[in-house]
Amino acid sequence: MAWTQIVDPLKNIGLSALVAAVPIFFIFWALILKKMKGYLASLFTLLTAVLLAIIVYGMPVKLAVPSVVHGALYGFFPICWVIIGAVFLYNITVKSGQFEIIKNFMASITSDRRLQALLVAFSFGAFLEGAAGMGAPVAITAAMLVGLGFNPLYAAGICLVANTVPVAFGSVGIPVITAAQISGIPEMAVSQMVGRTLPFLALIVPFYLVVLMAGFKKTIEVLPAILVSGFVFAIVQFLASNYVNPMLPGILAGVSSIICLTVFLKYWKPKAIWRFKEESQHTTEPAHKYTAGQIIRAWSPYIIMTLMIVSWGMQPVKETLNSIGQVKFFIPGLKETILKPDGSSFLEIKPFDLNFLSNAGTATIISAFLSLPLVGLSFTKGVKVFFGTLNQLKFPIITITSIVGFAFVANNSGMSISMAMAFASTGILFPFFSPVLGWLGVFLTGSDTSSNALFGKLQYTSAKAIGVDPVLTVAANASGGVTGKMISPQSLAVGAAAVGLVGKESDLFRFTLKHSFILLAVICTITILQAYVVAWMIPKYEMIETAAAKTVTDISTGSLYLLVLFGILLCIGLLVMLLNRKKSLS
Repeated sequence: MAWTQIVDPLKNIGLSALVAAVPIFFIFWALILKKMKGYLASLFTLLTAVLLAIIVYGMPVKLAVPSVVHGALYGFFPICWVIIGAVFLYNITVKSGQFEIIKNFMASITSDRRLQALLVAFSFGAFLEGAAGMGAPVAITAAMLVGLGFNPLYAAGICLVANTVPVAFGSVGIPVITAAQISGIPEMAVSQMVGRTLPFLALIVPFYLVVLMAGFKKTIEVLPAILVSGFVFAIVQFLASNYVNPMLPGILAGVSSIICLTVFLKYWKPKAIWRFKEESQHTTEPAHKYTAGQIIRAWSPYIIMTLMIVSWGMQPVKETLNSIGQVKFFIPGLKETILKPDGSSFLEIKPFDLNFLSNAGTATIISAFLSLPLVGLSFTKGVKVFFGTLNQLKFPIITITSIVGFAFVANNSGMSISMAMAFASTGILFPFFSPVLGWLGVFLTGSDTSSNALFGKLQYTSAKAIGVDPVLTVAANASGGVTGKMISPQSLAVGAAAVGLVGKESDLFRFTLKHSFILLAVICTITILQAYVVAWMIPKYEMIETAAAKTVTDISTGSLYLLVLFGILLCIGLLVMLLNRKKSLS
């Protein structure tokens, strides 16, 4: 027998929303005041949500438990799987000794910590977010910064803050594409609107990052580099999102920012090299001089990973891999058992998608194993490093699976809709609060894509009701969501695991919390100005009358792409071996 969702169990939407938000208040309290370990806070938050769903919202136990299982499975795959791949790749470079070369190479570009943060956390992280997303950017960049000598807490915190700008266009544009599909607004219209909001954040974040690290006065010393990094990123993100497509802004903006900043630093240097207080302020430049072959060899795991992830993001490749390596199934007891609040139709419960070949985490893990002969590690040693990585991430895996389980219970029970309806009741002020909904969705789910899927339709209908163009609020859900990523328990677990701070998620949460609110306020202000003051910024578009037919791709195209990728990887491997053979002979 089907159960109907209840979104206002207390007959007052404000009170119902407050009750629905209790698990959120709890995890804030647990992490900030009690300084509880992340996995314990997440487990207790899950338990609180389940009890509220059953007792207050009347959700049957036989539906609450499968919802937890569904969320936990999704938390492990694909989210944890991507993180495992990213940390495994990093561990391979460390174990083989190649990370020392990467570290010295980065220091040869600049040994200034402020500029290293711009290059790695902001620019390289944005590229990884655009290509992969799902936690990989923070895991990789934070680990790299620690390897360069950053304080672990600063490394993770800075990477989480830096990861805000590219998130809406992450994973080859999936968040924007999802928002368009849910709302019925054309993809390019949503992309254009997001691309007319986030570039403002791109101008702020590089400056903001350096202020966090070094203070205002020391930030002014590197203002030229900050301007290059931020302006190049913002301009390319705007152009790509408005005139190309929603799939490339993150990748193109990240690459452009890396190239332009690297070239700029060849001709400009700050007057004084800045380091953290606990470091020597008079550290000399790296004494090691590496050949091109050694540098390419050290970077080869990341070069291979980048090529693999970009290839894996192509639809023909995805479909080819899914045709031979994908299993979908519904969690028993959930399919067509939950009716929407109006009783008109069943809540859409998606099957669990075990796309074990086309997942970005699989691409990263394969990249790591392909890199083993290039970095000088045996396959046996690589397997040991992999299992060591799993052991290293056991507590973050518990954290992530628990919190995603909580998100699924909140969604299926109606608790999320209660909170959303409370925001939607704010009338003409709704454009100011619409980014808050996106922020809340990403905090709950750890994903801008999931947040857009959860609240995209509500954003659309609420905007129509108050006479505001719905593309603004749908895009605001994606734009506001990016500021919630840095405090999402999943993201905190990723950051903490990457820098060896497992169990210290509360410290990381306190580091990022106020910055999340500050940047959210910026997005809220921009959105309400776009609604009522600078409405000319809203793009013109025509609604999609009917759902677009799914494009069927010939898997032979994907097979061809994979063959080309294999050829490129083979050439890279031969080049690395040839260059380093010459070095050994000389």
